[in-house]
Amino acid sequence: MTTLASRTVVSECSRREPRMATEPGAVQIVTVNKEDHSFGLDTEALERVLLVPKVRDMEVVVLSVAGAFRKGKSFLLDFMLRYMYRKSREDWLGREDEPLTGFSWRGGSEPETTGIQLWSEVFIVRKSNGREVAVLLMDTQGAFDNQSTVKDCATIFALSTMTSSIQIYNLSQNIQEDDLQQLQLFTEYGRLAMDEIFLKPFQSLMFLIRDWSFPYEYDYGLKGGSEFLDKRLQVKDSQHEELQTVRQHIHSCFTSISCFLLPHPGLKVATSPSFQGQLCDVAPEFKKELHSLIPTLLDPDKLAVKEINGNKVTCRGLLEYFKSYIKIYQGEDLPHPKSMLLATAEANNLAAVASAKDQYYKNMEKVCGGDLPYVAPDSLEEKHKFFLRESLHHFASIKKMGGQDFCSRYQAQLESELNELWESFSKHNESKNVFSAFRTPAVLFVLVCLLYVLSGLLLFIGLGSVSFVCDCMLGLAMIAMLTWSFIRYSGQYRSVGSAIDQAAGVLLEQATGMLNKTRGQEVTKEKKSR
Repeated sequence: MTTLASRTVVSECSRREPRMATEPGAVQIVTVNKEDHSFGLDTEALERVLLVPKVRDMEVVVLSVAGAFRKGKSFLLDFMLRYMYRKSREDWLGREDEPLTGFSWRGGSEPETTGIQLWSEVFIVRKSNGREVAVLLMDTQGAFDNQSTVKDCATIFALSTMTSSIQIYNLSQNIQEDDLQQLQLFTEYGRLAMDEIFLKPFQSLMFLIRDWSFPYEYDYGLKGGSEFLDKRLQVKDSQHEELQTVRQHIHSCFTSISCFLLPHPGLKVATSPSFQGQLCDVAPEFKKELHSLIPTLLDPDKLAVKEINGNKVTCRGLLEYFKSYIKIYQGEDLPHPKSMLLATAEANNLAAVASAKDQYYKNMEKVCGGDLPYVAPDSLEEKHKFFLRESLHHFASIKKMGGQDFCSRYQAQLESELNELWESFSKHNESKNVFSAFRTPAVLFVLVCLLYVLSGLLLFIGLGSVSFVCDCMLGLAMIAMLTWSFIRYSGQYRSVGSAIDQAAGVLLEQATGMLNKTRGQEVTKEKKSR
């Protein structure tokens, strides 16, 4: 009995414990559906990495590499892996003829990595103070390939930045203004998804400039990169406000920002289809700077533990943050980031809608707005149709971006908004009709008079019970008239006033209909008699 129970406990524990593969490798944790551009989190795969008993309660360091596609992100990460496995050796870069393995990479123009991947083995690193931390290496899908929308790119970059403690922004040759604008967009998209934050939302950012061609201006490495970055991110009074905003935003998002200038790895690396990462094909200056970059990044005392709002995160906690963040990006709460063309086209069309709407409003104001006298409904409708055509013509005459199909949506929006304005002007004009304003009391007064006369006649001919009913109805009509007067004077109980107005309108319509019907019958009889 005891043996059976213990076996049951053991089997249950074994089911709960994540099992690692025998050979470490890249694990896909965030997937991207290219058809509907949705994102999914492989929770089981993530648990197998983060919930390994020896690391799950350790504080975690997450180093991520992000940037445009086909710029060597996975290639760089594989040298980091080589360092983590061989850092005790001086020759950790390996033999000259040794192929580079780890995260999948290859030459060519087509993208290789999709979504977000983690290395399945979590590295345990001891700092100089004796504390051990868990180190994760993260690879991300390259941005701006021919299958990804701006939202896809923003989501992947934002997720990797939100979950990493060290984000490497992998760029080619230089830091261009559009690189900074894209970084601003992606980080803002990440900041939107986070809860209220009191500190800078993200931690360390390193601009890694690949294929740096100007060592005579700024030396390769961290020092030259720091000088170059200071100049690129400098905020000057002489700069345009847009340029200042981009730089201020980036400074406000990260606790520390650095830059490393890396030389070109050599023509054979870039052009040879048979290149497999052998060091013999790599330029000596690239190997030299790589020997400086990787140990600097992975120096135990420089590894920043992941923090959110000042609280250090463990591997177990990171799992929960991944689950929480992916739900936000799977929902519709966040605005969808758009391309510069689409955003400009939207603004351009909305401005045209506003201009055409304003023209219609001003024209109608001249006809029936403010304190101008009442206009006959037929005449006002003619004016409305004329001004509507003018406004639509004005909208069509404005040069707009986005093409005919895109602009037609905004024309439909304009027509809808103009119809709403027409209804508003029509009601405003109707309120100026003197008879309309006094229709309800007039109807009620006539009703009181008729009921009073009818009651007297019925009483005279001896129908006292019917006369009493007429007196009751007369009393109700007088109460309604007094109530309506009080509502108009005080402005209270407007719903009751509207009900009295509607009832008076129905009585007037019924009476008008009966009179018209009677007149019609009389006219018909006269025609027959002739």
